[in-house]
Parts: sequence; C-alpha cells; structure tokens
Amino acid sequence: MSKNKSLGDQGEEIAVNELEKQGYTIVDRNFRKKYGEIDIIAKKGDTVTFVEVKTRVNTSMGLPREAVNLKKQNRIKNTAMAYIAENQLYDTNFRFDVAEVMVLNDTVYFNYIENAFY
Repeated sequence: MSKNKSLGDQGEEIAVNELEKQGYTIVDRNFRKKYGEIDIIAKKGDTVTFVEVKTRVNTSMGLPREAVNLKKQNRIKNTAMAYIAENQLYDTNFRFDVAEVMVLNDTVYFNYIENAFY
C-alpha cells in the first residue's frame, strides 16, 4: 500500500468518526463505479450525503478542498447518480460535502464543508 493510500485511509477513518459524532449514520464506504468513487455515503435525517474526504500533511499542494476540482466533482456526481439509481432513492434529498483532514505535527484538524458543490 502506498503512503498516500495509507494517509487517505487514515483520513477516511477520522472523517467517519467525526461524522458519527455529529449524528450521521454511515451507509456505505468506498462505493466504486466506472465513473469514480465516493469515499463515504452517510445519512442524517432524510438526507443522503455523498462525502469526499481529502487528507493532507501540509499545504504545499494547497488546502485539501482545493483538490476537489470540477472534474472530480463531476465524477462524484456521476457515481452518486449510479448509487441513487441502484438503491432507488429517487425521492430522497441528497447533497455533496467535503471533509478536510489536516495532520500537522501530530495534530489533527477536521473541517467539514456541507453543500461543497452542486
């Protein structure tokens, strides 16, 4: 496993823990289709949330959320539409969020952005 994959996995675990603390139920993780992957699918109330997790150990490549560019957003949206179709969630509210995890000097910073894109 690559160092980046391991860091990404750690970031996803942190995000799952934080989401559960905030009252979300984790429905699925690492949902893959030919279009792309959704890191976390969570539910809170009547809303299904598709969460992209980005983890960084420094800001040399920018803030984590900056990695979720238009191309990445479109891949996530297409994958989400496949999930909605497979699970027949046509009458369900949904949104796209980004979870930023920064690990700096052994300190973890978590920032959650609701409705990060549409």
